[in-house]
Amino acid sequence: MTELKHTKLHSTHVALGAKMVPFAGYDMPVQYPLGVLGEHKHTRAAAGLFDVSHMGQCFISAEDGTFETAAKALEKLVPASIQDLEPGQQRYSQFLNEDGGTLDDLMISRLGFEGHTHKLYLVVNAGCKDADYAHMRKHLPEGVTLDVKDDTLSLLALQGPKAVEVLARLNPAVKDLVFMTHTDLPLTQTIWVHISRSGYTGEDGCEISVKHDDVIALTKLLLAEPEVEMIGLGARDSLRMEAGLCLYGHELDPSVSPIEAGLIWSIQKHRRSADAGYLGAARVASDLADKTTKRLVGIQPEGRAPAREHTEIQDMDGNVIGEITSGGFGPTAGGPVAMGYVARKFVKAGTPVQLIVRGKPRPAKVVKMPFAPHNYFRG
Repeated sequence: MTELKHTKLHSTHVALGAKMVPFAGYDMPVQYPLGVLGEHKHTRAAAGLFDVSHMGQCFISAEDGTFETAAKALEKLVPASIQDLEPGQQRYSQFLNEDGGTLDDLMISRLGFEGHTHKLYLVVNAGCKDADYAHMRKHLPEGVTLDVKDDTLSLLALQGPKAVEVLARLNPAVKDLVFMTHTDLPLTQTIWVHISRSGYTGEDGCEISVKHDDVIALTKLLLAEPEVEMIGLGARDSLRMEAGLCLYGHELDPSVSPIEAGLIWSIQKHRRSADAGYLGAARVASDLADKTTKRLVGIQPEGRAPAREHTEIQDMDGNVIGEITSGGFGPTAGGPVAMGYVARKFVKAGTPVQLIVRGKPRPAKVVKMPFAPHNYFRG
């Protein structure tokens, strides 16, 4: 058995009374004494602090020093448009295989710091990061380099309606950021961070890349603020489900295209053709045109019992039409929430379906996502 890795905050989690569980090769906090329900509600009401240092952080740059060369190289691997990123702008995309299936989803930023605007900063999922790095090394052309920073950088997320207010006490410039923009700035006289106004909860908030050497001090500083509580993986999952956000290994995998997953919004119009020039482009174009391929939808079970992953979805005549990919109780939604894939003809909101739980059909319906409103700050 492979020994679990630790983030730099591992001892902090233990000292705070966290219940630790294996996750993506790391020993991670699933909940604290406040409990998953309390942590979820606190994040929606104030500010929740997440240790997401298990995620992968890396940079792409070209030896000729131009942004154009680096952006063109990355555009061969993702469906999103990269060349039109402005300094300080961030974009969500996916790595696809040659068949158009999803290898991972990721955040891509063009650095805005003077002298570094030619560089791209990527954050990838923990369970996929080694494969992602190998994928990039294989496909990036000569003259474009990948610089992995997992040995030097930690990652925090401060999420919730009070998150930016808290960070602005340390540096008022944080308030100038809008959703999907980022900057580099000091939060104390000695702690510099890369900070983006983004996150994985549907709430306003920031993700903060900070040096390993500074992450414990920064965490203590943030936890000293009355609005801030540490939040574990349990509430992170219920928050992102209510927000209707995909999780790799659940909604996304190498068999699923971004179109099937409802991520067409992340692919700019000029990148939707079969000849767009990135791995999997033909599948993206095909799935856009094909009305028979499956689609990801929100599912609302009747009653109070949640529908879990792999629950079979049937139409009202008992025909199998899909499967639940994520499901649980949504505290903000006030009941069970789920996401899953169904045959294309069943995607309309309000469509009645059946969920097979312990061999018995339970009534449910297809609903629009998100289950809880997005509160991103767009200026």
